[in-house]
Amino acid sequence: MYNLAKRVADEKLSTKFMEWKTRPHFTLACFNDVDEEKCIEQLKKFAQTHKQMPAYIGSVGMFTDSKTIFASPMMNDSMYQFQRELHECLKDFDATGCEWYRSNRWMPHCTLALTKEDDEDVFYKASDLILHEFKKMSGKFVSVGLVKVTFPIEEIYAIDLEE
Repeated sequence: MYNLAKRVADEKLSTKFMEWKTRPHFTLACFNDVDEEKCIEQLKKFAQTHKQMPAYIGSVGMFTDSKTIFASPMMNDSMYQFQRELHECLKDFDATGCEWYRSNRWMPHCTLALTKEDDEDVFYKASDLILHEFKKMSGKFVSVGLVKVTFPIEEIYAIDLEE
């Protein structure tokens, strides 16, 4: 996934996603009021009871309002259950802010390009490049973590899931 995001930047279409300095990921939840120490303890407990899962990335999509282009996983019951259980684990935090990450309204995606701040035609040019170069891929979801959405992204904590 990183290679596609880098290609968009290398072609001088849009560099915004690369400027965030984040790794390819699927956001499971987004909170407004996180107590970092408490969240880290909850994530440790969560990771001890959850296993790595196969991942199959099979499609490309977009949020036209934010001009975000992304890759999507093939979803299954285990992935939905994982996200629901994470929300339950972190239920003390305010999750009202981000519409794409709420329990029962999750839109899993791996961002490839953020073009809202670019010229109008960049969205279409980046989409064309990604559509032509995207290849399906398999892998694993291997860890969960806590990041602070700052510019650039600040990774606070990550823990591997059980194998």
